[in-house]
Amino acid sequence: MHTDLPHPMQRYWNLAAASIQAAALDTALERGVLDQLAQPASAADVALALSLHPDQTAHLLDMLWSMDLLHRIDGDPVRYRCQAQAQAYFCQGQAAYCADAWRYRRRSLAYFCEQLDELLSLDAPAPEPYVQTNASGWANAARVQIGQEQRAIAVAAARDAIACVPGAAKARRILDLGGGPGLIGIALVQASPDATGVVFDWPETAAVAQDNIAQAGLSGRMTVIGGDLAADPIGHGYDLIWCSSVLHFLPDAADALRKMHDALAPGGQLVMAHAEIPADARAAARVLPYYLPMLLLGRRVTRAGELAQLLQGGGWLDVRGFDSDRFPMAPVRVLTARKAPA
Repeated sequence: MHTDLPHPMQRYWNLAAASIQAAALDTALERGVLDQLAQPASAADVALALSLHPDQTAHLLDMLWSMDLLHRIDGDPVRYRCQAQAQAYFCQGQAAYCADAWRYRRRSLAYFCEQLDELLSLDAPAPEPYVQTNASGWANAARVQIGQEQRAIAVAAARDAIACVPGAAKARRILDLGGGPGLIGIALVQASPDATGVVFDWPETAAVAQDNIAQAGLSGRMTVIGGDLAADPIGHGYDLIWCSSVLHFLPDAADALRKMHDALAPGGQLVMAHAEIPADARAAARVLPYYLPMLLLGRRVTRAGELAQLLQGGGWLDVRGFDSDRFPMAPVRVLTARKAPA
């Protein structure tokens, strides 16, 4: 009898328990537990500083230790200290701090879990997937949570992706399309003293990008356009358009790609990054937990290869692609294409 193999049910028991791990981290972030552990401290020290129950705090710290968030230093008393990655991403004051972003994603997914059964019902009202109903909420998320994610993760991922595209680094007029807080567009313009840029998003969100442009000292080289990508002009004469996770939210992807094609200067380059559903089940398991909510709300999450086919059928040249796991949450497919030169 093989006693070293887990029971087939173990993966599903682990799945049920994952919500406990997520809740433990969420509570620790809300209470500021990790901020108390930049230096070794006991559970009693943390509990005293935060007015918590010391014994219960010790159990929470052991959970965080088991999740590779803390070092556990044996002795009397046992002390704990943040792992380097936990400190970088989850302790306030760090350049890569994104605790608010993580909590935003967790709570959005948890909210969807509560709606899942209703969405499957024949009696459920038809979703309106492409109606903008919470412009101020999206702008607030861009200012805080999405801004944190871009600073900590997405800016570097976008730079890496664009570095893989021949000629993209030479672009002088850049559009960050659906750019949210605009930090990717800002980084791309900062990389070249001759570059200028535009951030396009909903008007309320574009105002957030405008604030970030001013803070970066780029008001003379960058501007914003507020509007609805499905209906409004996005400008023209761009050498490079960066577009990440935008097509999920548009009713007609082919029409949006035509608009991008028209907005490029002759020979201009499109670089876009979107999650697609892989053909392999294990690869799909890294994507679908994050994108099932979009699918059930009626939004577009394409299967592998479909966006490339749209580009190839839309008059684009040199359509190429590669996978990246550097972006937030799930792996994405980076696709590049070029407008024909004059």
